[in-house]
Amino acid sequence: MAADQIKRIKTTERSSAIVINNGIVYLSGQVAEDPDADIQEQTRSTLARVDALLAEAGSDRSHLLSATIYLRDIDNHFALMNEVWNDWVPTGHGPARACVQAHLGRTALLVEVCVIAALAE
Repeated sequence: MAADQIKRIKTTERSSAIVINNGIVYLSGQVAEDPDADIQEQTRSTLARVDALLAEAGSDRSHLLSATIYLRDIDNHFALMNEVWNDWVPTGHGPARACVQAHLGRTALLVEVCVIAALAE
C-alpha cells in the first residue's frame, strides 16, 4: 500500500493517535485522564479512551488483535488492572497480549495501553 493510502487521524508533528493501513487500526499508547486516580480507575479511563479511538477508526474491542500493557508497578497492580481488563474484553475476543513493567512518561501514571485492531466489517 502506498504511503498516501495510509490514513492518519489526530496527527501532530510527533505522532498520530490512530493509523489505519490495510484494514488494521494502530492506536498510540493511551493513558488515564486523571493521573491521580488509583490503578483500577486509571485502567477504566484508559480503556474508555481506547474505546473512543477504536470507534472513531471504525472498529471496536471485539476486533482487537494485540495489546501491550505497561504498568508502573507490576507486582502491586497486575491483579487489580486485570480485574478491570477482564470485564472490558468481550468473552472470546481476547487479543494477543503482553504486560510489562515500565517507567511511564509522568510519575503519576500507573498504566498505559497500546492496541492493534482490525477494522469492523
